Amino acid sequence: MFVRPRGLPLWAGPVGCALVGFLVTVIDWDEVTSALGPLRDPLLFVAFAVPLAAALEAIGVFGAIAASFDGGRHLAAWLWLLAAGVVIVFNLDAAVVLLTPLYIRIARRHGLSAEALAFQPALLASLASSVLPVSNLTNLVVAEQFDLRVGDFLREMTLPTLAACAVGYAAYRATFRSGPPGERVDDPVDRAALARGLPIIAFVLVGFTVGDAVGIPAWVVAAIAAVSASFVARTLPWRSIPLPAVAVAAGLAVLVGSAVSHLGLERIFERSGTAGDLGVVAFGVVASNLTNNLPAVLAGSQSMVDATQAWPLLIGVNLGPALVLTASLSSLLWRDTARAMGVEVSVRRFSAVGFRVGLPAIVVGAVLVCVV
Repeated sequence: MFVRPRGLPLWAGPVGCALVGFLVTVIDWDEVTSALGPLRDPLLFVAFAVPLAAALEAIGVFGAIAASFDGGRHLAAWLWLLAAGVVIVFNLDAAVVLLTPLYIRIARRHGLSAEALAFQPALLASLASSVLPVSNLTNLVVAEQFDLRVGDFLREMTLPTLAACAVGYAAYRATFRSGPPGERVDDPVDRAALARGLPIIAFVLVGFTVGDAVGIPAWVVAAIAAVSASFVARTLPWRSIPLPAVAVAAGLAVLVGSAVSHLGLERIFERSGTAGDLGVVAFGVVASNLTNNLPAVLAGSQSMVDATQAWPLLIGVNLGPALVLTASLSSLLWRDTARAMGVEVSVRRFSAVGFRVGLPAIVVGAVLVCVV
């Protein structure tokens, strides 16, 4: 995916390898279905979430909200806190879909770097997504398997997450140093757009929280909201459906699902003590970045010896995707959402920023989970 012939799409490698494996019977149909089964809901969510954001942008919601921000010296810090809060309370996908267009609009209105502010939701989708079970699908996978409650997550993951976000912000500010403001883009703002669009946003946020509690999948909420927003905007943004992102995640999941039984992961999870926990964190980081954090957490949770290993595993698979674009669905979703707003970020650029911001945050989070 990183070194490929010019013009070859990102999904060609994983999808092509998975297809060849299936055709030569190295991968059988049962492995395909077992790998893709857990990804059905998140992949459907990704397919509807980007068109939802595009429809809300067409309504003018993000421009109207951006116009209410007056800038100030600490604008980036307040936006960092807002993104962290949305990730924790709702989930990382809601933050990526709703905040990325908003932050790009705010940046342009104040003459700031659109790329710099756009990176905030992407980075915090990893750094802040470990506090509650609903914050990340990986948390739900582990919580369901080991019967972990909200109190367990708050007790074990609050301090590492807060520390990771704080260290990440310091590294973010060092990476994107403030310069003189650029040209401001004062687009005409349709104040009535808020009246048309905010009810849809409210429905999404309530649907993600209440819907999850009563068993309504997030993709159903996103689908209803996308249809409603398209009706209000009088446009159907079907071209924004992120099929390449869906294909990347599906191809990687099939490859990992068929390989996991041959990898000898038991040796990693059999170790005890601090060294063993650090090894679990390292597995989560490496496996997520080589493949994707959803198949990585599924493979890791099947190999765990006891429930205490859930915390270092989650630190690895949640914070690790800050390093590589393809390591999580939320990052792929973010890239497509930012692209629809005219902000193009390559795989290499994402990693260049991710290593500078995410790596120190991962180290701090790992130490607090495994040592303190």
